[in-house]
Amino acid sequence: MAEGKSKRDCIGMNMKGGLTNNGFVQNEDILEKDLDPGSAANSPQYCTCILGPEEPGGRDIQPYAGMPKEVLFHFSRQARYRVPREILFWLIVASVLVLTGATIAIIAVSPKCLDWWQEGPMYQIYPRSFKDSNEDGNGDLKGIQDKLDYITTLNTKTVWITSFYKSSLKDFRHGVENFREIDPIFGTMKDFENLVAAIHDKGLKLIIDFIPNHTSDKHDWFQLSRNRTGKYTDYYIWQNCLHENGTIIPPNNWLSVYGNSSWHLDEVRKQCYFHQFTKEQPDLNFRNPDVHEEIKEIIQFWLAKGVDGFSFESVKFLLEAKHLRDEAQVNATQILGTVTNYSQLYHDFTTTQVGMHDIVRSFRQTMDQHSSEPGRYRFMGTEAYGDTIDSTIMYYGLPFVQEADFPFNDFLTRLDTPSGNGVFQAITSWMEHMPEGKWPNWMIGGPDRARLTSRLGKEYVNIMNMLLFTLPGTPITYYGEEIGMGNILATNLNESYNVDTLLSKSPMQWDNSSNAGFSEGSLTWLPTSSDYHTVNVDVQETQSTSALKLYQELSFLRVNELLLSRGWFCYLRTDNHSVVYTRELDGIDRILLVVLNFGASSQLNVKEMISNIPSRARIRLSTNSANKGSEVNTHAINLDKGEGLLLEYDTKELLHHQTEFRGRCFVSSRACYSSVLNVLHSLC
Repeated sequence: MAEGKSKRDCIGMNMKGGLTNNGFVQNEDILEKDLDPGSAANSPQYCTCILGPEEPGGRDIQPYAGMPKEVLFHFSRQARYRVPREILFWLIVASVLVLTGATIAIIAVSPKCLDWWQEGPMYQIYPRSFKDSNEDGNGDLKGIQDKLDYITTLNTKTVWITSFYKSSLKDFRHGVENFREIDPIFGTMKDFENLVAAIHDKGLKLIIDFIPNHTSDKHDWFQLSRNRTGKYTDYYIWQNCLHENGTIIPPNNWLSVYGNSSWHLDEVRKQCYFHQFTKEQPDLNFRNPDVHEEIKEIIQFWLAKGVDGFSFESVKFLLEAKHLRDEAQVNATQILGTVTNYSQLYHDFTTTQVGMHDIVRSFRQTMDQHSSEPGRYRFMGTEAYGDTIDSTIMYYGLPFVQEADFPFNDFLTRLDTPSGNGVFQAITSWMEHMPEGKWPNWMIGGPDRARLTSRLGKEYVNIMNMLLFTLPGTPITYYGEEIGMGNILATNLNESYNVDTLLSKSPMQWDNSSNAGFSEGSLTWLPTSSDYHTVNVDVQETQSTSALKLYQELSFLRVNELLLSRGWFCYLRTDNHSVVYTRELDGIDRILLVVLNFGASSQLNVKEMISNIPSRARIRLSTNSANKGSEVNTHAINLDKGEGLLLEYDTKELLHHQTEFRGRCFVSSRACYSSVLNVLHSLC
């Protein structure tokens, strides 16, 4: 046929039963035949012809339901169907690319979210003194569970419980007999599991103490070691001792923290074992890999119980020098036999030895193995009280090798007199030494320190809590500090402890009933403070001017105010009386100004420190509740002794951008706020 002629494709259609096309044609090149033998062979057959676009009648053909694929393909190739289809396809591709790019960009510019241990305060509990549930005079785990509702009113995010392991009660329960058992004085393992579940149900997290350096001399490991049983033979540090004229001469002059030689002769093994603390607390030998494995398994045991983190205690004592040389005397002329006090030696061979940080990193690695589940990061803190700032900061780790999330910062607890200079030094020394990108923390009390009111005075409770919650980082409160509890004044304590550190562990003061509401028993393990009739939770909850009410307001503000949780810290002034600093964040056109007076009544001119500050500033919070909501003249702010103000003013000129303040401003986790999108970003 000639090329100019139209081509036709026909599909056979049987008229029997009507002109239909069911769309399922097995062989489209053969006409469908009637299989009924009675039908006429020459029954009329019809074709549906697909006309080419050039044929005159083709433009009258319309798509219809059930058309075969040849018909469908014919129409789908037409421009009016093909072009919209291609446009839709490329729009979808472009949308996917835009959304992917936007997601990547958002992730790239978003600052790291604060983790649970950064979001809010930690509340440290000494369990024997918090709440007694069974009337035996000792606080217990059920007692803590009974008071979780109170803890949530403090806007606390983390509960920190000190040692509760089975112990012989030596040295505040640090002489552990079994790391996998709860001491019966606190309850049972079931009680602990119920407490963990209740804490998590409240949306809180739990961290606990762990003391890897030593055990009790009643621990099974020590009993096996003293008898030289298998692998346990070298679980502890054993050395031969000399005997001269009935006197035992230790291997060297190393001293215990509590004084006198740190070596003690074991009559069973006939060797001396090493103890950094009491003789009932022999040190483990961390140069033995089997000891490492034991400690790893204990950490895993408690993580499996649901614990969210640990405070590792006494970590600087984990290793001792292998050479056993004498440590140098502080006073080189002192007669050798009279050197018995721990402070009389330089402890160069018994603390912070090479390899000690490797052990701490191994703890971190074990924790990381249980941190992969979303929302279940395991926190790690280290305690190295008494260390210098340089050695303490080392527990943050190296730039690419993490150790602790933070070492616990006790420098504010070392203040024995109220002083603006002392507070300033404690703050800036930490911020200046802390590695970039790390997170600070602050505490004003603890179980091994005198309570705040006993160190500084009752008039400084509110101002120190204001300091605690307005500094950058995680605030940590020792139970009772929120109501201003002080040390007890007691002489006959019926306990074989260091009395000086026992006085800060008195029972929590809940109300003005018998035993301050701590116990319904007739006798408590320690006496309650004599001021519990007025200094207690029940009374202060009803007083709008109480220390507890201010504490709750400060903790609520800390959790919900971006300037406090994520903002820059810039210090402006310090002297023996006052401390002044600001909190600010890029994208927020206001500044929080904190003014704290640790001296006598005085007047402060903030205009001299910040030239562009408005003449009036709003009072967000004050240690004097009568001032809340009013304004102050920034040229002349009058402050009473122990008074603190949290001021607020509007400005677009943030201090950390100004040259004169740049060296005095710090930030832990840099972020900026977008008021348009109501999000944080890192494009500052």
